[in-house]
Amino acid sequence: MIRVEAPGKLNLALRVGSKRMDGYHPLNIVFQAVSVYDVLEAENAPEGVFELSVSGPQAHLVPTDDSNLAIKAARLLAGPGHGVRMRIAKEIPVTGGMAGGSADAAAALVACNELWGLGLGHLELLSLGKELGADVPFVVFGGTALGVDRGDELTEVPSRGRFHWALAFSDSELSTPAVFSEFDSLCPGSFEPPAVPQALLDALAAGDVYALADALQNDLQESALRLKPNLRSLMESRKLIGALAALVSGSGPTVAFLMRDEDAAQRAVTGLRALPGVRDAMAVYGPVAGAEIV
Repeated sequence: MIRVEAPGKLNLALRVGSKRMDGYHPLNIVFQAVSVYDVLEAENAPEGVFELSVSGPQAHLVPTDDSNLAIKAARLLAGPGHGVRMRIAKEIPVTGGMAGGSADAAAALVACNELWGLGLGHLELLSLGKELGADVPFVVFGGTALGVDRGDELTEVPSRGRFHWALAFSDSELSTPAVFSEFDSLCPGSFEPPAVPQALLDALAAGDVYALADALQNDLQESALRLKPNLRSLMESRKLIGALAALVSGSGPTVAFLMRDEDAAQRAVTGLRALPGVRDAMAVYGPVAGAEIV
């Protein structure tokens, strides 16, 4: 049996351009992998058998048929004689803007590569990840990275030390296509994505949490807030819990609060759990490694 941990991600900067003819929005993103994990276990099964079970607080929201990205990843790698049974223990929120489905796909790529002795290298797994989804390569990559185009062309970003976050998980989901559609209505016209702030890159390189708080940016945030207005009041709780900044993670609805240190993040979790509309809260840190065998 092979066991793989795959982290969730935060977008420290998410700059969005107008929709292209291929239906995608060009992006400039700074990703950070953080210490909330989905754990996938894989074992051999008879040829052509691809089975998946899921556990965790939102397991009922996760499909276990061929539409699941983990099964798609396994089928992408499978050759004659291959089959797999996979179990996923989910901790990353479902449709929460933290790449939960992409994490499962990345974990399946790493697990099946090892299980079947395929010998694929890191770059080959990154390339295969692009076929599955725009966020999958980053979950394989891990750490802190700049993503361009669909977000799947990656370059490592220097990041010093650890940054601590308190995450508030919403009690309902938010559709990524709906958020992008709202963005299109708010920002009509044809335009390229703005560059990520140099101040953010400098803050990461210096390990300066206060400078990072001033530089966080998410072009999809206003769209998410319009579709889910209670997120606005959640973000306004920033001062109440002592956060330096609040940011909608990706397309939402998870809200990430940047904290001064680990103790502050742990204290913030208690306050966040008491707020309306919050399913759960968690203290995490980043950057962490990408999907890896444990």
